[in-house]
Amino acid sequence: MRTFEKIGLTALRRIDPETAHGLALKALKLGLGPRTGPVTTDRIKTQIAGLELPNPVGLAAGFDKNATALHPLSHTGFGFLEVGAATPRPQPGNPRPRLFRLTEDKAAINRFGFNNDGMEAIAARLADRPRGPVIGLNLGANKDSADKAADYATVLSRCGPLVDFATVNVSSPNTEKLRDLQGKAALTVLLAGVIDARAMLAKPIPVFLKIAPDLSSDEIAEVAEVANVSGIDAIIATNTTLDRDGLHGPHKAEMGGLSGQPLFEKSTRVLAELAGQTTLPIIGVGGVGSAAQAYQKIRAGASAVQLYTALVYSGISLAGDIAKGLDELLRRDGFATVADAVGSGRGDWT
Repeated sequence: MRTFEKIGLTALRRIDPETAHGLALKALKLGLGPRTGPVTTDRIKTQIAGLELPNPVGLAAGFDKNATALHPLSHTGFGFLEVGAATPRPQPGNPRPRLFRLTEDKAAINRFGFNNDGMEAIAARLADRPRGPVIGLNLGANKDSADKAADYATVLSRCGPLVDFATVNVSSPNTEKLRDLQGKAALTVLLAGVIDARAMLAKPIPVFLKIAPDLSSDEIAEVAEVANVSGIDAIIATNTTLDRDGLHGPHKAEMGGLSGQPLFEKSTRVLAELAGQTTLPIIGVGGVGSAAQAYQKIRAGASAVQLYTALVYSGISLAGDIAKGLDELLRRDGFATVADAVGSGRGDWT
């Protein structure tokens, strides 16, 4: 499988990245991905916001926007999956090209703009989801919505009964004025509406908040202050960045959010700073491409991690490799569980 995967990755990187991504999803649905199931040991079993995870390595939102490949993805080694973002109405997103590889940097820039099939189509697929894995949905707002805050509650009301957690995404840089919702007053109102919508579900689910890496220390403190009293269950740190420092190649100045290796240090510093201001569990995202980097996120304060861009360069088998590597790193350092390691190296980042 690894040889086949390497050949496939080489071929996919020769074509337009968005087309390549679509082909990768089709390959998974044809059964061409790994079928190892979630990697797990007693050491890497993880609990976050009441969810029991076989391992703390999750698939970040954006890879399977429309929940079309949940069954094959559930066999690839991940401990949990997040699909979306879903908006109330379908929308095409921004014009193509809108996804760019930065191969030298092991990074990507995207300006998709919440392109998705809409909550009704996504809900229909979630109704046929595999029942074993932990699956969450990233909530978004329509670009032309007059009340973006209300869109999040609308999607949660429709899709909440079909997933195990939901993420409030106010940190994508590709929908105009969306990041304005991270301000204290706007975020307070938005989260109150989402929590009210959750309370109406027959079975309330954990709600996470996904934040940007481009926040100042004062802004991080405001987010933590709101999050701590809002009733949410965890924070995802972080989304993509608008920074372009130190990049290489012809696409380095493209507009959109930067993900991948250049984001690792910045996102981990935000994670560590946030961990000092909240007792909520944090999921670390941004530049995770190895077990060592996942372990750094955990030691900086994350209870779990997510990845996406690294799959472009290393393949879908990376999830299982990272989970196995984490188990070995925890064993090496004498930690009996992931929870024992959380925050143990936060001082290195603050």
